[in-house]
Amino acid sequence: MKTRLLYFLIIFGFTICDTFSQVENVRLTHPVYTFLKEMKVKKIVTYINEDLPNLARFEVRKHLETIDSKSSELSSTEKKLLNRYKVEFYESLDADTATYFFHPEKSFSSSLSEVFSNKVKYLYAYRDKNANVYMDIFGHVYYGQTFKPKVNNSTLFDGGLRIRGTVFNHLGYSLSFLKGGASGNREVAELIEPRLLYSFKWIEEGEDIGNYSFTTGYIKYHSEPFDDMNLSIQVGREHKTVGYGYGSKLMLSGDNPPLDFIQFAFDYGIVNFTSIYGSTVGKFSRNKDARFTKYWAFNRLKLKFENLFDVGIGESIVYSGRGVELGYLTPVGFYKFIEMSLQDRDNANLYLDFQSGFIKNLEFQATFLLDENILFNLNELDQYINKTAYQLGAFWYQPFSIYDLSLVLEYTRIRPFVYTHFDSLNTYTAFGKNLGHRIGPNADELFTRLSYNFNDWIRLNLVYAHIRRGENIYDDEGNLVKNVGGDIYLNHGHNPENTTALFLDGVRINHDVFEFGMRIEPVRDFIFDIIYNYNIKSNLTKGIKDYLSYGFIRFTLNY
Repeated sequence: MKTRLLYFLIIFGFTICDTFSQVENVRLTHPVYTFLKEMKVKKIVTYINEDLPNLARFEVRKHLETIDSKSSELSSTEKKLLNRYKVEFYESLDADTATYFFHPEKSFSSSLSEVFSNKVKYLYAYRDKNANVYMDIFGHVYYGQTFKPKVNNSTLFDGGLRIRGTVFNHLGYSLSFLKGGASGNREVAELIEPRLLYSFKWIEEGEDIGNYSFTTGYIKYHSEPFDDMNLSIQVGREHKTVGYGYGSKLMLSGDNPPLDFIQFAFDYGIVNFTSIYGSTVGKFSRNKDARFTKYWAFNRLKLKFENLFDVGIGESIVYSGRGVELGYLTPVGFYKFIEMSLQDRDNANLYLDFQSGFIKNLEFQATFLLDENILFNLNELDQYINKTAYQLGAFWYQPFSIYDLSLVLEYTRIRPFVYTHFDSLNTYTAFGKNLGHRIGPNADELFTRLSYNFNDWIRLNLVYAHIRRGENIYDDEGNLVKNVGGDIYLNHGHNPENTTALFLDGVRINHDVFEFGMRIEPVRDFIFDIIYNYNIKSNLTKGIKDYLSYGFIRFTLNY
């Protein structure tokens, strides 16, 4: 039945007259997302689907067209950024705006001479009315160094190939792979590139040189049966985030491996609905028999009230130890009740969120997360079973009428034992990394960020974060003395000695993080990032302070 339904949707989509520029998604690292966000807060664009932000290229183009129609309201830098992105996302292969190296009408040396031009550059490109393909190479070179507590350094270098395109105006595809190596200190390498911690080849350490690899790939079918009604089905592997959050997100932060998934999305009128069924892996083990697959299922319903606010409800399930669970495949159902009917074995979360849109240049957003326990005993928040978290934030664009400046303020509070589970295999993690907010359980964070575009190719970021954590208490031999809910892999157990779990109980650790960052793109697709981070770790329980200071320079070829 499901196969027939999918077949019908595909045939139906091919027969309708609407066409789309490019159905494949824009990578989450692309700075166009930042530009669209600022234009949304400025109310140039009324809505972007930023809580599930993997936008199709044709969606980005539509937003750019809307911004272009209101160009009189833009600053000079915003106009330059708009023109830069129009050249890229209008997908023209005109010789004045684009070039590629294996061009039938150009010599390779002629194409090579345009490497340092501001044209959009491809390794190869082909386009007609029924199909297109774009190929490009990308890569990075890093040099990083720690200054405190001691001087160490590391160099990373990688390169890869990306292939993307759309066929029949409705079916998008994308494939990318990246291979890299590192020299120098491993801890420094992991500090400047945290993704190494979920690269199997890096963690395995099975070769003489530290190396790593990443790959993504998917196909995505999109249809518009009626005006402004959007249906899409996507299958594959891609980096994803879910939910709101300026610094990090409670639901799916993106600081984790890409998911392998099937996704269904529907958008019409005020209704936006998404269902995802994905898989990932558990914590790395030297014992191959101990390695396992875990699953992440997600449903979300959002109501959009243009120029007022968006409000949504979402739920997720993490489970392992068995194959595909048909109960979680359905996009129409309440996961927590399904999970209980399956004998209450899995890790369920429910969240509510809100984002404002009624004040020009000022946005508010909030998220409330319930882990496992659904609305019971909320009058006794110190109970260990009340695993709740919330996040409140504000985004102020052009504060004090200063063009091209943005200011973010956000507070996140996560109670003890959030993201944990009585079965350690079902913790809210992938490859040992927290799927949710980076600070983890029994912690809070005050996050601020100031960003300024000097022009269309230089952007400054200044970040300050104050993080408080309550960590579990251990004796001098490393034995657990008191579990205060500060470790994502240690739950409270079925029969805890103490039914209360006080927020920030245990060993009190404070972090004060200062970060300076500058992104410079003097030539299109040649990007330099300069980052300096200073972290003060204060153990208030023991009266000890530790200092971590490091910086790195990263060159990126193509975002």
